[in-house]
Amino acid sequence: MSRHRDLLSFLVLAAVWGSAFMAINAGLAYFPPVLFAALRYDVAAVVMFGYGVFAVEDPIPRTRGEWSLVVIGAVLLISAYHVFLFMGESDPHVTSAIAAVLVSLSPVLTTVFARAFLPNERLTPLGTVGLLVGLFGVVVLTRPEPNNLMGEGTGAKLLVFLAAASFALGTVLTRTIDADLPIETMESWSMILGAGIMHTVAIARGESLADVAWVLEGILALSYLSIVASALGFLIYFDLLDRLGPIEINLVSYVAPVFAALSGWAFLSETITSTTVAGFLLIFSGFLLVKRNAVRAEIVRRRR
Repeated sequence: MSRHRDLLSFLVLAAVWGSAFMAINAGLAYFPPVLFAALRYDVAAVVMFGYGVFAVEDPIPRTRGEWSLVVIGAVLLISAYHVFLFMGESDPHVTSAIAAVLVSLSPVLTTVFARAFLPNERLTPLGTVGLLVGLFGVVVLTRPEPNNLMGEGTGAKLLVFLAAASFALGTVLTRTIDADLPIETMESWSMILGAGIMHTVAIARGESLADVAWVLEGILALSYLSIVASALGFLIYFDLLDRLGPIEINLVSYVAPVFAALSGWAFLSETITSTTVAGFLLIFSGFLLVKRNAVRAEIVRRRR
């Protein structure tokens, strides 16, 4: 029963996070990109903070190390990731599936940053091959033209790549901080500060509420991203992380693009191209090469 529950929760999380890329594309028709991301986390922060008040004994960070974790989360995991992602998806050449596939490179990039910031972690020759395979998948997806490197949405796709890199760097840097902060507290305060940073960026870009078209479709997209994808999604993630561990939970990144492609096709009439599929297979192959030992150990553990 527990294994079936884990599988169901895993699929729900992949569906929720995968379809979030479709909701972003849908909402960008009515919201400026950075302001859209900021409004999403205004709502999500309130929900997560309310949950943290009941879930942990002390919902407020106290030490310098704990606040360092919050700042890293706010700057890289929340604001930088979502600013790059929402700006990238505002380009019509970046479909829900393409965005989800590019973001799925994040676990591979995490290994690269870990080598730089965590001395005990090393990238083996086969792991290096895996990294190159994953990066080649990005090249296949972006398809830069020698005579026009920023044409046909290439620049927007690179913004999504930067989103994945920001998330990977933030993930590694949080592991360099010696602080025992509950994940619920870190996420809620990171969302609060991250939303503030994104509002500042939105103002600097000249985005304002006057640019928002308050129509039903936009409100539904914002509500889905804030409540379902962020609040509910993270709650499922925390629950699965405790029971499955980081290796299995990373696989959500490789199931989510399937739901992103299907939801984009169903609701936005986005096409699923062979290039998108090829890029996904290359990035997933790179992940398996980089994480082969951990994946093998996890399979053995599960069999026992």
